[in-house]
Amino acid sequence: MPRFPALTFSAALSLLLSAAIFGFFYAWVCSTMWGLDAIDPRVAIAAMNGMNGSVRNAVFAPAFFGTPLVLALTALLAWRAGFARAGAWFGAGAALYLLGAFAVTAAVNVPMNQALMADGVPNDPDRAAQVWTAYSTRWQGFNQLRTVVSGLVLGMCAMGIVRLARDI
Repeated sequence: MPRFPALTFSAALSLLLSAAIFGFFYAWVCSTMWGLDAIDPRVAIAAMNGMNGSVRNAVFAPAFFGTPLVLALTALLAWRAGFARAGAWFGAGAALYLLGAFAVTAAVNVPMNQALMADGVPNDPDRAAQVWTAYSTRWQGFNQLRTVVSGLVLGMCAMGIVRLARDI
């Protein structure tokens, strides 16, 4: 790929961002939510509100917002360089991410996070347990969807790079 420096850089950045967002969602699946489920629901609600309040930052933004943009750019660069099959992998990854991770986050996870924060932490332990269980169960289901989708996007990006390596 050295003959195509912009494409090479864009493909590498696509891989990095796809891996970063997959890892972000995956960490919630295999540790964060299990840990929160194991503690006092009042503490879990407060901790989740703290994490959700802090996640909108300059470290998270490139992976969450940049992944579909860079994948789409890589698809365009590949297509323009005559590597349509590689471009198709990157383009499909961008579309899948937008529908299965970005849109799910915007339509489900973020509104759930906002509602949890708006309701505050119940003082009653039984009420807090009800709130947390209802929230955590639904939130985790959609996060598992985002994780699977992001893993597939990472795989599509890898396939795009493999296709580029074969075609160059």
